[in-house]
Amino acid sequence: MSELEQRWNDLGEFIREQRRSGQLSLRKLSELAGISNPYLSQVERGLRRPSADILQRIAKALEISSETLYVRAGMLDQPDGDDLVAHIRRDRWLTEDQKRTLVHIYDSFRSGSTDDDTDRTD
Repeated sequence: MSELEQRWNDLGEFIREQRRSGQLSLRKLSELAGISNPYLSQVERGLRRPSADILQRIAKALEISSETLYVRAGMLDQPDGDDLVAHIRRDRWLTEDQKRTLVHIYDSFRSGSTDDDTDRTD
């Protein structure tokens, strides 16, 4: 298996893990993302290479950042530091509702910040 094929398999496995951790069926995730059930199944098995638009729709349905999926698909470079959302999703001590809430709050802070905010040291 080539490195590229392995990347798509890993991406599919990650999507499947996130779907299961969110207690979503394949059918429910496909409905939420607005893609067909067979297509999503093929993505999860690494048989399809979804576009950035499809990844964004899957990420939104899973309530995770699109960037996470883009990095896993090789569309973006790995950011410096750890992926906080992935850590939150893996935390076995949090309920699924708590995880969704934390991710939502984190995403709202990130989308509300500007480049000028990162330079401040208040």
